[in-house]
Amino acid sequence: MYPSSMYWWKYAFPCGRWNERRGCNTFAASPDWYHLFMKGGPRGDYSRSAFGIRRPLRLLAYKLNLDAQQVSELARILNELKTERAQAEVDERRTAAMWADALTAATFDAEKAREGATLRVKSREHLQEALVKALREIHALLDPQQRAKFADLIRMGIVAL
Repeated sequence: MYPSSMYWWKYAFPCGRWNERRGCNTFAASPDWYHLFMKGGPRGDYSRSAFGIRRPLRLLAYKLNLDAQQVSELARILNELKTERAQAEVDERRTAAMWADALTAATFDAEKAREGATLRVKSREHLQEALVKALREIHALLDPQQRAKFADLIRMGIVAL
């Protein structure tokens, strides 16, 4: 039997032959076997079957005590912000490629380097505007008590925008 199979067998059947040192000598399946191996992890607050959405959204929904409508709206806002950040990463790689092209030419291409720097500045400004828009929408979405809790989460570094 391969070591990975033995690992699986020990956790799927904790009272099996290999785990007699735990004090059980019957061959019975664990009650959590289905959730461990068929659902992708143990049961709990943050397992896949518990909430079904991304982890940061689950954390905010739990900490801020959001209702279903607020959760769906916050998911939309965070998704838009994630898209803007991905676009900023693409622009960052494009900027680095432009600077590398400017350096690899026989003579330094100042225009290409300037174009890369301009692209970087525009990308940062666009990301800054998207972040302010997201914060404005989150402010309108939350009630005063939720806003205070969200601000505390940002101050403590639990939530990073």
